[in-house]
Amino acid sequence: MKILHTGIWVFFVACILAIPLFTILSRFDLAALFVAIVGIEVVVLLANGMTCPLTNVAAQYTSDRRPNFDIYLPEWLARNNKLIFGILYIVVTLVLLGCWLLQPS
Repeated sequence: MKILHTGIWVFFVACILAIPLFTILSRFDLAALFVAIVGIEVVVLLANGMTCPLTNVAAQYTSDRRPNFDIYLPEWLARNNKLIFGILYIVVTLVLLGCWLLQPS
């Protein structure tokens, strides 16, 4: 379960990091696609009380409840994951929007 959860986490972090890359390359279509992909994950988290559904599954198999009991991340990163990457996601999405709106016609 930890491997699966970590792999999915890496995927979404890569999506967030791809947004500014494609924005710099003026590939606003691809940047917007990654915004949408991460947006779907945000909806899933919101619908699940800001908890990843995989955390609930992993909790059935252990009594450990450290912030990183279900994922291969340092405890400090697991604890602050949503805050760090949530802020980053908002910032890169706003930068994308600004660049798209300010692009020459």
